[in-house]
Amino acid sequence: MLSVLLTSFLTLVELNCENLFDYRHDTLKQDTEWTPASVRHWTPSRYWQKVNRIGQSILSCQEEGIPDLVALVEVENDSCLFDLTRKSLLRNAGYEYLMTESPDVRGIDVALLYQPFSFRPLCYEMFRIQPLKDMRPTRDILYVKGEYISGDTLHVFVVHAPSRYGGEKATRPNRQLVANRLIQAIDSIRQESPMAKFIIAGDFNDHADSPVLVNLMEHALVNVTDTAMGTHGAKGTYRYQGFWQSIDHVFVCPLLLDHIEHVYINDAPFLLEEDKKYGGVKPLRTYNGMRYHKGFSDHLPLVVRFRF
Repeated sequence: MLSVLLTSFLTLVELNCENLFDYRHDTLKQDTEWTPASVRHWTPSRYWQKVNRIGQSILSCQEEGIPDLVALVEVENDSCLFDLTRKSLLRNAGYEYLMTESPDVRGIDVALLYQPFSFRPLCYEMFRIQPLKDMRPTRDILYVKGEYISGDTLHVFVVHAPSRYGGEKATRPNRQLVANRLIQAIDSIRQESPMAKFIIAGDFNDHADSPVLVNLMEHALVNVTDTAMGTHGAKGTYRYQGFWQSIDHVFVCPLLLDHIEHVYINDAPFLLEEDKKYGGVKPLRTYNGMRYHKGFSDHLPLVVRFRF
């Protein structure tokens, strides 16, 4: 009976790590602010505390056991993922990982942690985004095809769309470009396998009702986290000037809707702090501006639990 319970559920977590950088300068990237000599004083001790904070965030997303899949955003490189999965609080969790190696000028990438006993990758690919004129290079889309606990195939995408810096309307074409590449990949898979099952997770830097995400939903994808809430005051995954926002999302195909058991924001009390300026609570982040704040992330984890 126990083995049945262990293979009956699949839990997905999406988390923007808020700049999980190591403390070494990569000469090919603009990452000098994340070094010991920088204004941030990003020392080895601060880095290791950050790595463990991210591990603690992930472990707290499930009362029993650990999440099967973790879509991570804002991770610098393979070294960070190795330290997270092998040397942090997650070291005994058994996670393996896949990640991108994007042309993002700061070195920001996305990754997927997975439990080998519940998800077995068959292949993976990184979809490069060809920038528009005057657009900075952005993150690749990570695509992983694998077998999950029931033996069926699952197609997982991890996305980190370009920011709104410069204005929402002015930067919208940049995010639409990422959505178009995602739609192209999904349509291609559907042509070969009409019953393919999809999960798309990440930081889209857009609200659920934005034109870009509405366009995504017009291609038979359902945003299952647009109304997700926490149980300790969080009404979104991110808070800006006193207003909760949800710019992190998880989309699934209609074939997976009946398998969703629970969707929520992990706003465990230790991930929050009092918002002294606007009232209520907000995510306990790593930095406030350039001031070290000893927190976890400026985003809260999204959790989707499937039952098969």
